[in-house]
Amino acid sequence: MKRDSYKHTHGLNDKKPLEIYLFTDPFCSECWALSPVIKKLQLQYGEYFTLKFVLCAELSVLNNHKKNDKSRPASRTALSCSGDVWLDRPMSSPYLAAISIKAAELQGKRAGIRYLRRLQEMLFMEEANISDIEVLEKCAVHVGLDAAEFVRDVFSPSAAKAFQCDLTITAEMEVSELPAIVFFNENIEDEGLKVTGLYSYDIYVQILTELLERRPLPSDVPPLEHFLTYNTIVASQDLAVIYDMPLQHVERQMKKLQLQRKVRRVPAANGTYWQYNTT
Repeated sequence: MKRDSYKHTHGLNDKKPLEIYLFTDPFCSECWALSPVIKKLQLQYGEYFTLKFVLCAELSVLNNHKKNDKSRPASRTALSCSGDVWLDRPMSSPYLAAISIKAAELQGKRAGIRYLRRLQEMLFMEEANISDIEVLEKCAVHVGLDAAEFVRDVFSPSAAKAFQCDLTITAEMEVSELPAIVFFNENIEDEGLKVTGLYSYDIYVQILTELLERRPLPSDVPPLEHFLTYNTIVASQDLAVIYDMPLQHVERQMKKLQLQRKVRRVPAANGTYWQYNTT
């Protein structure tokens, strides 16, 4: 697959030799599980690539979401990427959750990423009803967005068009299963390399090495406490991936910080989470 119709608007950063398209569904548990791998790639090799999130929400996953079935993988799902997405939906709708992510991105790329991560936390950790506009607004406030502007944008043609654009890219790159990553090198005429599913961190580093035709030099991951200051809620399993530590060792480290009142344990149905105490 090639960048084709969007290669002129989503070209490579001149300073970074690779471009990565990450196709993600905020309602998919395997996409959520891929998050620490992507975060670690950014920490260690972010100087070598630009990252573009492409939203391809399979809304039936959210429609069928049940409280007693949180562990059910919502992956390997065939995507329906045809048809226009319009906002003739009620105030409580799974379409709002998907389009709200594009609305958040209108306040900046980083704002959109913060919003997406918080939205996933609310779904997978807190079992919140993220198809409700009031819940989405609270999410926006939590990550520091302009709430009034956010709500206007959720119901604007701009957010709907941005969401439709992502679905178009998904169809053009023939992404039919999630999670999926497509890697491009500097040569815009070369085919992209598509990787579908979850793999170990080393596999993604190997792909970067092959595309760069040299072994990239990794940056050090930040000290644990420093990492927690800007990732205020994080799972023990995520820390195990990022710091390449056994889960038991992560738990011991976090319990030490808990005794120092630097973090608190956040109960959740699908794992142990920790929240950094900012006060």
